[in-house]
Amino acid sequence: MADYNKKRKLIILTGPTAVGKSALSIELAKRIDGEIVSADSMQVYKYMDIGSAKIREADMCGIPHHLINILMPWEEFHVARFKQLAAQALEGIYERGHIPVIVGGTGFYIQALLYDIDFSKEEDHSEIRKRLETEAAQYGAEYLHQCLAKVDQSSAKLIHPNNQKRVIRALEFWELNGYPISRHNEQQRQRKSPYSFCYFVLTDERSCLYEKIERRVDGMLEEGLVEEVKRLKDMGCHSQMVSMQGLGYKEILDHLDGKCTLEESVYRIKRDTRHFAKRQLTWFARERDVLWINKKDYHYCDLQILEYMESCVKAL
Repeated sequence: MADYNKKRKLIILTGPTAVGKSALSIELAKRIDGEIVSADSMQVYKYMDIGSAKIREADMCGIPHHLINILMPWEEFHVARFKQLAAQALEGIYERGHIPVIVGGTGFYIQALLYDIDFSKEEDHSEIRKRLETEAAQYGAEYLHQCLAKVDQSSAKLIHPNNQKRVIRALEFWELNGYPISRHNEQQRQRKSPYSFCYFVLTDERSCLYEKIERRVDGMLEEGLVEEVKRLKDMGCHSQMVSMQGLGYKEILDHLDGKCTLEESVYRIKRDTRHFAKRQLTWFARERDVLWINKKDYHYCDLQILEYMESCVKAL
C-alpha cells in the first residue's frame, strides 16, 4: 500500500555561475529518471540565449526542461512567479512518476520553492516602488544601495548595487515592516521543507571558477552576444526592463547606447560576474542541509560526482 504521508523527492543542483551545473544535471536526471526545472532568472526569457548561457535543445539529451523560453523579454519575472510556475511543473513531473531536479544559481528562488514560502499575502505597494524607482533614476543605483546599507547591512552585502529590483524590494520591505528583509529571510530559512530533498551545491577552486568565467564571457562574444543584445534593442527592449538588468545584457546595452566602449563593457561583465559568483557562494553557505561538492575533491571526475549524487538520492 502506498504511503501517502511520505514526502515527495526533490533534488537541487546549484552553485555559482559557470561551475558546470547544466551538463551534470542532465546526466543525473538520466540516472534517477528525472526532469529538470530551471531556477534561473534569465533563461526563462525567449530570445535571450547567449547572454544567459541557455542550454540548447540538442544538448538536453531528451531530458524534459521546464521554465525555459516561456516569457517574452518585456514580461516581469520575480520569485513569486517563479514559485507558482515551478510548483505547476513539479505537479506534472510527479504525476508522470519522475523526480524533479531543480537546476540554477538563483538561491532565493530555490529557497522559496524548497521551503514552500507563501507569497499570496504580497500586496501591491506600487506607490512606494514608484518613488524608489524615481529616486534610482534621479540619484543613481549606488545612492539607493547606500540607503539600503543604512537600514540593512546584511542585504546590502548580498545584493549588488546594479540589481535595482532587489534593492528596491529590500527598501520597500523595510518601509512596510520596520525591520530588515534579511531578518525575514533568516526566519524563512527555519521553515521545514515539505519535500524529502538533496540540496547539492557544486563548487570549484576560486581561481578555476574565475578562469571559466573569463572563458565563458569570451565565448559569448564570439557566439554573437553584441548582435543578440542589438536584436533585443531593436525589439524595443531597454535598460529599465527586468530582463535587461541581467549580467551581460545591461553592459552591452550601455555600449550600444554609446555610454562606454565594447572593451569597457566586456571588462565590467567579467568583473561583475566574478562578484556575482562570490555572492552566490555566500548565499549557499548560509543555507541549511546543503551537500557541498567541490570538484577538486573528486579530481574533476564527473563520473565520481554523479555516483555520489546518485547514492544520496537513493538514500532518500
